[in-house]
Amino acid sequence: MRKSPFSFRETDQGIELLENSKPVFFYQREAKTLTGQYVCASYLHPLYSLKGDTLTEEFPPDHPYHRGIFWTWHQLYVDNKSIGDGWINDGISQQVKEAKIEKDKGKAQLSLDVLWKSSSFQDGKPFMNEQTSIIVHQLKDGIRKIDFEITLKPLVEGFQIGGSADEKGYGGLCARIKLPGDLIFTSEGGRVTPQELQIKAGAWMDFSASFGNNPDVSGLAILCHPGTWGYPEPWILRQKSSMQNVVFPGKNLISIPMDKPVVLRYRLIIHDGDAGAIDLSSLQLEYSKMQGGK
Repeated sequence: MRKSPFSFRETDQGIELLENSKPVFFYQREAKTLTGQYVCASYLHPLYSLKGDTLTEEFPPDHPYHRGIFWTWHQLYVDNKSIGDGWINDGISQQVKEAKIEKDKGKAQLSLDVLWKSSSFQDGKPFMNEQTSIIVHQLKDGIRKIDFEITLKPLVEGFQIGGSADEKGYGGLCARIKLPGDLIFTSEGGRVTPQELQIKAGAWMDFSASFGNNPDVSGLAILCHPGTWGYPEPWILRQKSSMQNVVFPGKNLISIPMDKPVVLRYRLIIHDGDAGAIDLSSLQLEYSKMQGGK
């Protein structure tokens, strides 16, 4: 049997994934903070381009609670009462119970079992169990595919979740990527200009720029699976000093029953060149046909 190109390195902070000895990403398992004000765990940073450049940022000065590739929400409620703010982790924390690693010749998988807790709810008893799988497919034809399946299962009755309580409504899967001056946004309809509020631009979005110290362009695209709630979801996009977001569920709270977890599915495409260098429409179609995003 052919040896897997993937390897994992575990540290006291988290897990690094490598392919053919080149770094793919680091998963921050343990709680981390720069100032003590914003304590965050369970996110990816750094995420690397195919050239080895760092694509993401962690705890930037303009928003010191942004952290690489992350997924979280402002509004977390039980029985119509706020139990904290998961966006800035005000009263909210994530305990990673398990981070299981697997690999074979074609892919590597990180399976996460995470408990969400609130200091103001039942003496810190967990209110939600998040189970997330991150699957990295072997680099092929200059494309790296990274699949996310995020399952949100309430552990209490009356649980509600929402994005920011304004017209932006941001929340869900976010990418705090570097924002070079030549950053270009592209969707299935062509080039996109970021706006203050949500943009309906289709099932995928590409972010391409010279992320490294040379003029070579690299790209990161986010693809949404049709099985995800609200598909095709709107986007919050930022040219400067912020993050990029696939909006779920928006400003209005939604209820998640204990017996009907919500499953969110996305694929990241890491590639060289800009959006025109690869066929993102075909890649979206391929992903859409995958049952359950797998």
